[in-house]
Amino acid sequence: MAGRWRSGGWRALLCLPLVGACTVTALNGCGPVPAPDDPEGRDGRAVQRMLDRRAAAVRGRDAEAFLATVDRGSAGYRAEQRRVFRQMSAVPLRSWTYRLVRTGGFQPARVAGRRLAAQVELRYRLQGYDTAPVVSAQYLTLAERGGRWYVASDDGVVDGKRGIEQLWDQGRVDVVRGAHSLVLGVGQDRRLLRAVADTADRAVPALDRVWPHEWAGRVVVEVPASLDRMAALLGASADGYRGIAAVTTGEVGGTGDEAPADRVIVNPEAYQVLGDFGRRVVVTHETAHVATRAVTTPATPLWLSEGFADWVGYRTPGRTPRQVAPELAEAVAAGRLPAALPRDDDFRFGSDPDSLSRAYEQGWLACRLIADRWGEKKLVAFYRTVGRAPERSGAVESALAKVVGVSLTEFTALWRKYVASELG
Repeated sequence: MAGRWRSGGWRALLCLPLVGACTVTALNGCGPVPAPDDPEGRDGRAVQRMLDRRAAAVRGRDAEAFLATVDRGSAGYRAEQRRVFRQMSAVPLRSWTYRLVRTGGFQPARVAGRRLAAQVELRYRLQGYDTAPVVSAQYLTLAERGGRWYVASDDGVVDGKRGIEQLWDQGRVDVVRGAHSLVLGVGQDRRLLRAVADTADRAVPALDRVWPHEWAGRVVVEVPASLDRMAALLGASADGYRGIAAVTTGEVGGTGDEAPADRVIVNPEAYQVLGDFGRRVVVTHETAHVATRAVTTPATPLWLSEGFADWVGYRTPGRTPRQVAPELAEAVAAGRLPAALPRDDDFRFGSDPDSLSRAYEQGWLACRLIADRWGEKKLVAFYRTVGRAPERSGAVESALAKVVGVSLTEFTALWRKYVASELG
């Protein structure tokens, strides 16, 4: 399967930015929504109190208190919420809170009472694993009955975007704990989940050997039932992830509460066809993203972040460069030596799989060149220096000059010769 599957890169999707002029709507057939109301107003405060009760019920594992915040007139949604609450019973929660971000105005109701569209921020942490919260936007339709607000549905839309599913929305979550990992799965054999945990437990020490800087030292992996379910967790189309064995979600740069927690999300359809070596590379690659997230910033090009993750994944002996980079080797044999380092667009999911593989392989060899010629510590220093740049423009050029003493033109020429010699 070499060259036909890939580990994924960053998907910065957990924090959805607010647009000041955006319109909030709900899928209830009620038409346009009036101008947004103030969450600090009387109704906003009443909604927040309801959300606080709802969060306390989740933290306290109190199903009846949780269902008490759900509209009794929404029978189907109430049954779904009861099921979801039960499905997440094994998830080890450290914290769980909701914050009302904005409301979309009152809507004409087809039954007694008022209805209100609301954007809500969910923040949660997993006990023993998350040093920062996962942050996820929810778009709710709220119903008022007897002077109290209830959640009537979670099918609201903001600028055409829906809230992103959590794993427990998809089925009962099985939990497997490793020495350095937590694996959450839905619809998977526990033996697979245990094998993923074992692989992640080997990946964390592998990162510690090459990345001597502070990071959490543990990884959370989610294994949904299918490719389609993986795509739902990412809020994307499944077509863009065929052949992608795993991706890491999160937000590059920042530390602490400013940087939401990372999740490695496995595509079971691609992952399960890999051998042990391929699985180890995939999980180590994604763990590298988790470890380096705090210093991976908008200044970091994808050839460096993906190439470094692949370099860590392939440090284990056993594969030649031609075996690791078959698509690029084929291009070199045909006389198509790359002229420049790959652009970010070359790493776009859903693009031609051969071109995507060549982009990853080029980034891997660029990082491997630095490690081989100047040393592994220089590669790490180069990565961190690029990430500290205030902007993308000039970041690589400045770091190359400062860390390894060459210009981008000189490095590109050295890299092209290295590619030709390693793959020729």
